[in-house]
Amino acid sequence: MPEPFRALTSKVLVLSQSNIDTDQIIPARFLTTTSREGLGRHAFHDWRYEADGTPKPEAVLNRIDPPEHRILLAGDNFGCGSSREHAPWALVDYGFRAVISTSIADIFSSNALKNGFLPVVVDQAVWDDLAAHPEQPVTLDLETQELRRGNHAPVAFTVEPFARQCLLDGVDTLGWLQNHLPAVEAYERARAKEPA
Repeated sequence: MPEPFRALTSKVLVLSQSNIDTDQIIPARFLTTTSREGLGRHAFHDWRYEADGTPKPEAVLNRIDPPEHRILLAGDNFGCGSSREHAPWALVDYGFRAVISTSIADIFSSNALKNGFLPVVVDQAVWDDLAAHPEQPVTLDLETQELRRGNHAPVAFTVEPFARQCLLDGVDTLGWLQNHLPAVEAYERARAKEPA
């Protein structure tokens, strides 16, 4: 898992296309690994590279500094398509930690939250303002569940409580269970002593 997610301040990278599916995020031919490491080089591969592997100079993803652009601002219905967990893996390995959209596919959201990547849904007016000012830093504060930018009022967003806690702690479901192993073992010992 990536580091704990408390608050992230970053410029946004605008990918305004609607229906960006998981095959565009990470093409199927790169799904031959169960490792998360190195998948970032294949994020949006067909948008970033020619068939011979040379970078496309017009591709915005080849012209940004990933540490300055850790938040994607994506068009409607982001992450639709197949339920590949490799999609959030590739985005995180590339350097992104969050996506903001007017709608995000449920399966993608679930996979993202389990892998340290924050999906945030906003209304069209907020999205339009963010897209009009991509150089303005945006803060996604997971502790308060607020999106903040410039002099605008904070915008509330919600994250399912268990997923939120895992992100705040920097653990996945297995990590959460491992952190609670003493309590689980104590429960099991107590249950073993009860008469059948």
